[in-house]
Amino acid sequence: MNSDIRRVHHFIFLASVFCFWLATYSYVPIFSLYLESIPFSYGSIGIILGSYGVTQVLLRFPLGVLLDKLATLRKHFYVGGFVVAIVSGFILLFSSSFLWILTGRLLAEVTAAMWVMATIMYAEYFQSNHASKAMGLLQFSTVMPQFLSMLTAGLLVEWMGFALPFWAGIVAASVGLLLALSIKVVPSHMETRHPLSTVSIIRSTVTMRSLLPITLVSLFAHALLFISIFGFTPVYAGSQGIGEGAMVWIMTAFFVPHAAASIFIALINLPPTLEQLLMISSLMVTTITFLFLPLATGILSISLLHAIIGLTIGILLPLLLSQIASLPPASLKTSVMGFYQSVYAIGIFIGPYLAGFAAEQFGLKHVFTLAAIISFIALAIAVLTRLREGQRQMTDDASKNKKLNHR
Repeated sequence: MNSDIRRVHHFIFLASVFCFWLATYSYVPIFSLYLESIPFSYGSIGIILGSYGVTQVLLRFPLGVLLDKLATLRKHFYVGGFVVAIVSGFILLFSSSFLWILTGRLLAEVTAAMWVMATIMYAEYFQSNHASKAMGLLQFSTVMPQFLSMLTAGLLVEWMGFALPFWAGIVAASVGLLLALSIKVVPSHMETRHPLSTVSIIRSTVTMRSLLPITLVSLFAHALLFISIFGFTPVYAGSQGIGEGAMVWIMTAFFVPHAAASIFIALINLPPTLEQLLMISSLMVTTITFLFLPLATGILSISLLHAIIGLTIGILLPLLLSQIASLPPASLKTSVMGFYQSVYAIGIFIGPYLAGFAAEQFGLKHVFTLAAIISFIALAIAVLTRLREGQRQMTDDASKNKKLNHR
């Protein structure tokens, strides 16, 4: 941990992250119902909801490149994200036309794109060999507001109508804005003596060793999240006769182990080799669990299997973030993180699209069969990457021994 950073700085930063995601997710669980009540057609609703992942893909990598050239502006952009979230909340709250609602949602995703800056700024609070701790804490601060939103959004609507979740997001963004203004920025590694050109940054980023396989695994992991708990799990549970009130148990079963896994990763300091083995094990268990999900028909079995998936993906995501945060030199950190987050965002909208196709063609249960296939592909990439790294290490060791023998 950086010796110049006190606990209060960590608390302020993590509290701002909590508000960041609460502002983004406070209304998400009821958003499709809200759009239906306006009323919009299903086609219009699909366009508005689908804008989420598309905007992330388009914005995050260019932002990363820009802010490797203008590193001292990272905090300004992060603070600006909260301002945009407030504007977005008011537009969504007081508008009823398609164009204005779409604009409000796109602005919300501009806010979400600022996550690139948050991850790099918080990673600077730690020494490079403690990246997994930083990412575990960030993942926990991400999961908890998502969980809180999933639990409370429906209740807020029942008590006070559709407006209350949007007001909750506006309040969270306002508090987050004050916290973001107070966060401490670590000055080290913020500037380079010889800044690279934009073309050099892009070329150096996309050709970086290990970046693509780690990013692809993350793409598939996010697809799994948005196929299951953020996608078709409530639909599948409803088809098995599980009511909306009982759905809270499935959400709790998923999110509690998911959050606990993030804290576990934050509390221990794993060597890189063990991180890779833990990732492979998590993907293996995830694949098997998704294969069993179509056989689950009661709330107990569905909850138990989702608890396992919550745990394994909760282990996987901070480890992936840790590897990405440790990968590049200081001059490319935001670009690499932006590339990583842009690409994994593809999984956010491609996953549900493929799952919807699978449900229509083969039946709702086979949404989870698709998820098992996607998880297996991610597992294969992780295993092949591990084998390639092992072979490269053996080659390097042999080359070193040869040079020593010559001496």
